Amino acid sequence: MEEQKKINRYKFHVIITFFIIIFCTGIVAPKTLQNDTFYTVKVGEYIAQNGIGNLNQDPFSWIELPYTFPHWLYDLGMYEIHHLGGWTAIYLSTIILTSILGVSIYFTSNKISKNAPLSAIITFIAMYLMRPYVAARAQLVTFSLMILSIYLIEKYLEKTKKRYAVGLILMSLLIVNLHMAVWPFFFVIFLPYIAEYILSLDIFTFDLIVKLKIWIIKNYTSKNIDEKVEKLNKKIEHNKINRKKARENPYKIRITRNDNMKKLILVMIICAFMGLITPTGPSTPYTYLSKTMVGNTVKVINEHLPLDLPSNQEFVAFFVAFIVVLTFIDIKIDFKHLCYYLGILYLALNSRRQVSMFLVICTPILAKLIGEIFERYAPELQEKMIKLVNNFYCKVALTTMFLVIGIQGIKQKTEQSYYYPHDYPIYAAKWIKENLDYKNIKLFNEYNYGSYLLYNGIPVMIDSRADLYSPEFNTKTKDRKDGNDVFMDVQNIATGADDYKKTFENYGVTHIITYSDSRVSKKLKSNSDYEKIYPLTEEEKAIDTRFVIYQKVLE
Repeated sequence: MEEQKKINRYKFHVIITFFIIIFCTGIVAPKTLQNDTFYTVKVGEYIAQNGIGNLNQDPFSWIELPYTFPHWLYDLGMYEIHHLGGWTAIYLSTIILTSILGVSIYFTSNKISKNAPLSAIITFIAMYLMRPYVAARAQLVTFSLMILSIYLIEKYLEKTKKRYAVGLILMSLLIVNLHMAVWPFFFVIFLPYIAEYILSLDIFTFDLIVKLKIWIIKNYTSKNIDEKVEKLNKKIEHNKINRKKARENPYKIRITRNDNMKKLILVMIICAFMGLITPTGPSTPYTYLSKTMVGNTVKVINEHLPLDLPSNQEFVAFFVAFIVVLTFIDIKIDFKHLCYYLGILYLALNSRRQVSMFLVICTPILAKLIGEIFERYAPELQEKMIKLVNNFYCKVALTTMFLVIGIQGIKQKTEQSYYYPHDYPIYAAKWIKENLDYKNIKLFNEYNYGSYLLYNGIPVMIDSRADLYSPEFNTKTKDRKDGNDVFMDVQNIATGADDYKKTFENYGVTHIITYSDSRVSKKLKSNSDYEKIYPLTEEEKAIDTRFVIYQKVLE
């Protein structure tokens, strides 16, 4: 009987994995590129051609700035993929990485919840909500590595086998080289487990106060010492019994003691030394995130801004499901999972970028909570659902449904382009390379399309490697005051907060590429010190209505 259940579960896992891949291919994985992908490929090309021995100077901006190459390994990998098959290969890699993420969430959810059908359902919901955050960027890899790290932690606490410890160490090494900015978060996922273990030890209890009273009585009291000490000792024993009962049958929050945590903490310490194994410098991984958080970029870039709840109703429904389940249904939540939920929810509300991490990390937790409901009120339902999905006719129906959804999604994507003239200066970049000495000009450009210019070999003033252009990172003396705040200088010109004349003069700008309806474009039209050089001909105006190029008039 048990052997047949294992076989049924194995078949179920295979079927669901197949469905997740189809769903991610047709619905989740995007074809249209984000601006980061352009600089990723170009940086990877530079590393492939120049090696990784001296990754400390940026070669792409005409402003000479030091650069830390925070995801050099991902950049190199994306370049090699692009070199093999262009943007089509990048798109296929996005499909593969998205599918890996979906499968990783499913199996981690199943591991924690012990409920495969429910894990499958919640995984599909989570991946659907992940669509705005899936792109050919380094974070797509680290999403999978983070959720797999939780899976390995769970496995290691269950059975302290070396392969799980080695897997965690490898995860740390990969993340610090693939996406350095999120490497500290790798250690954050250990903290709820550590906190739960510390609480399970009963270190912080009122027994400490009682023991202090006993010490005072023994040292500073002369009457009825034995009687008072005995009374207090009974109180300690009574407290221990009550705490034991509370752990065995908690009201809402369950605290479990696992002595394997001692070994896991040692593994975490070893993982921390992986920050030394990177060509970007031994200290960089330990300081990179803190510099990012204090910079101006997090106050301006859209994905770092606080979450707008009315515009994210699907996400609101997802996290409200936690509150409803915990409040109105008689189930319990592990303390470590409560820490995950509250901690990452706080991050998500303060930075919309962290919504993606909330979906990745908290999906298995929600699966476990709802799984406990089924276990209590419908214990046989899981096996029935597994048998149903394994049924031939049901498999045919589900496969047909997912194939129709997947094919329809793929069909829509075939009609899409990898990027559009409305978003990037496709024609203007070509004109610059054909008509200007573009290697020797000082070109002002704005943040959103700088990466496309960089990809085309045109030196930029700024691109979407935001950290590079903030003084915390580009200072050569390690003093922020000596750095260049290129990011805010460009931002202030784009928003009209600063006078462009002074900034252009300070940087020695000779040419400007901007949106045709931008603030700076409107001002340059009436400035005789600058002349429009693109588009001029009727043909140029017909094909490019989005971008204009100006140059400073020589005296």
